[in-house]
Amino acid sequence: MISIFINIKSIGKRKSALQAVPYSLPDNIANLSGLITAVVKIEVDRHNLRETEVMLLPFLTEAQIADQSMTGKVGFGHLYAEGNANPEKAVAIALQGFEDELFRVMINDMEIKELAAPVNLKDGDRLTFIRLTFLTGRLW
Repeated sequence: MISIFINIKSIGKRKSALQAVPYSLPDNIANLSGLITAVVKIEVDRHNLRETEVMLLPFLTEAQIADQSMTGKVGFGHLYAEGNANPEKAVAIALQGFEDELFRVMINDMEIKELAAPVNLKDGDRLTFIRLTFLTGRLW
C-alpha cells in the first residue's frame, strides 16, 4: 500500500481552502486509468458501508450546524438512494468523465492528461481532482 494525500476542498468554510487528507492506495497502479479506478472503487466501498451505519439517535453539534449553515444546507447526511452503488458502473462513469474533460487530475504539481499515461506514485505524493464546471450565461 502507498500512503498519499488527496486534496479535498473544505466544506462549509468561507475561503476555498484545500485540505490534504491521508489516503492509502494499492502499490500496483501503473497508469492514470488504474489510479482513477482504484480511487473510485475505494470511494464506492465507503459509500456502500455508510448505508449500513445507522445512528440510534442522530444529532448535530452546534459546530456542525454552524459549518453546514455556511454552505446553505443543514442536514444529517442521510443517503436517500436505495441500494448499493455499482463499482464497475461508477468506474466506467468516472473514466468517461475524464475523457469528456469534466475533471482534471494532478499528481503533485503535474497534470496527467491521458488515461494511458504512466503514474509513479510514492509515499507522500499529493493527488488533486479538479472538477470543471460550465459557465452559465451568454457567450457575447
